Amino acid sequence: MLRLSDVSVFYGSVQALWGAHITVEAHELVAIIGGNGAGKTTLLNTISGLCAPARGTIEFRGTAIHALPPHQIVTRGISLVPEGRRIFPRMSVQENLLMGAYHQGARAGLSQRLDEIKALFPVLHQRQDQLAGSLSGGEQQMLAIGRALMSRPSLLLMDEPSLGLAPKIVGQIFETILALRKEGVTILLVEQNVHKALAVADRVYVLESGRIVMQGPAQELAGHPHVRKAYLGL
Repeated sequence: MLRLSDVSVFYGSVQALWGAHITVEAHELVAIIGGNGAGKTTLLNTISGLCAPARGTIEFRGTAIHALPPHQIVTRGISLVPEGRRIFPRMSVQENLLMGAYHQGARAGLSQRLDEIKALFPVLHQRQDQLAGSLSGGEQQMLAIGRALMSRPSLLLMDEPSLGLAPKIVGQIFETILALRKEGVTILLVEQNVHKALAVADRVYVLESGRIVMQGPAQELAGHPHVRKAYLGL
């Protein structure tokens, strides 16, 4: 479904990604793990069109997308849940959700989609008229995921969905991720909670200093000495 080939990204003279090769097949849950500053967010931003690769190609369903602007990438079926949630705090919960369905293709069956999102996150139904900025951190994360799902993506990019959340809420977020996977949504997950990422992912890429240094099935990498020492504290 998604294929990155030799993708390199610069911020000015600083190189953030070095020749990344990544594939995500339909219905897979693929995780990207790595420390702070490894280039994980840059990777997702490049796929979603927020950063432009200096070299390499990105293909989605066999079509090159690396030269497209973000709004066109969304219409092709890729949606991003950004790090830090990035909700619109002075808009209501309902208005935030509707912003996720701004493109014409997402407007068909809009009411039904809203109902589906609110069934997935009942708290959003309860607080639909409340200002989004007044929600708790966990509720804001649910809103960010719900907003991304409003465009009916076939590939969902998730950037640190557990960041800053209480352990109980983290558990709920990962239950939601597994539920989405069962519904057939393909997911590329960036996550610093490596224990959780390894528990839910089919395959994992390890990103260090902008380079993919390791990849493989999640269960296999969970037992690798480098991953156990560097990321699992074992």
